[in-house]
Amino acid sequence: MTRTTSTDYQVLAERIRHWGLELGFQQIGIADTDLTLAEQHLNRWLAEGMQGEMGYMARHGSKRSRPGELVPGTLRIISVRMDYLPTDDDPRAVLDDPEKGFISRYALGRDYHKLMRNRLQKLAHLIEAETGPFGYRAFVDSAPVLERALADKAGLGWTGKHSNLVNRQAGSWFFLGELYTDLPLPVDEPEADHCGRCTRCIEVCPTQAIVAPYRVDARRCISYLTIELEGPIPEPLRPLLGNRIFGCDDCLMVCPWNRFARPAAEDDFTPRNGLDNATLESLFAWDEETFLKRLEGSPIRRIGHLRWLRNIAVALGNAPTTDTTVAALKSHLDHPSDLVREHVHWALRRHKA
Repeated sequence: MTRTTSTDYQVLAERIRHWGLELGFQQIGIADTDLTLAEQHLNRWLAEGMQGEMGYMARHGSKRSRPGELVPGTLRIISVRMDYLPTDDDPRAVLDDPEKGFISRYALGRDYHKLMRNRLQKLAHLIEAETGPFGYRAFVDSAPVLERALADKAGLGWTGKHSNLVNRQAGSWFFLGELYTDLPLPVDEPEADHCGRCTRCIEVCPTQAIVAPYRVDARRCISYLTIELEGPIPEPLRPLLGNRIFGCDDCLMVCPWNRFARPAAEDDFTPRNGLDNATLESLFAWDEETFLKRLEGSPIRRIGHLRWLRNIAVALGNAPTTDTTVAALKSHLDHPSDLVREHVHWALRRHKA
């Protein structure tokens, strides 16, 4: 089949936006493959060791910042976003209750990776029906892809001082996905930076991980410490975690642009198992079988049961000293894992128990 003409590519781009909205994405943008500035920023960040134990950030060389090396023939990236904020959710209420376990809002429902990848695949099939066979690959946090830099170029928002993407109409509570393609589609204009003089995200960070505007030291970031880090959480940082047991949303909660955030339209992102309001004691009581069963299809499952207990032990160490808290910790004093026991002992010392 003959490839679409240049005039038709403009029409095709509009159809792609229309199809994307019909598939449940809230916005669709198109970017070229030039990530020179993002590559420079990434290389500086890696040289300073701010990736911590995330060795995969450097493992693929320049494939992460040069889409044509990851998928040969790539000319454009179709970037999409999908809102995930639960309806009527009040994350601050949970964060302010030290006996509750705070979980990053993106992880309260089902894992978004499969859902968004399937939608991107459907989008590709719609394009293929229009153009004939073409080269493409869909990604949702599943390969060395600079998704925020690509979304920034595609006009889905700008990179805020906390390094998350910010959109004037939707804030930051959304997932990103990409469709790499060899179609020479017209590209969108990037959004201007509207952070201005605001530094709320920098000031609110519990561990001061945002070491400068647009620079995050992952080694201090609570999301890294509770999700990516496999070993013990550094002791000086443990008291700063508060009751955050999986990720951290503080920088998003204080961003003025998030007053425009919209609730998720997907039922799959509805909180499951009461995770949006659960007590630390109840979550600490889950054995591995319960953990795996309750969190089937959840992004939390990837950290495994031992890191789940590690994180909750730290949160219990930061909780008010009560008979219930101490009893919960003592129930794991003889846990077979050195990692769990070490954090339980630390927590009990906090309570002088």
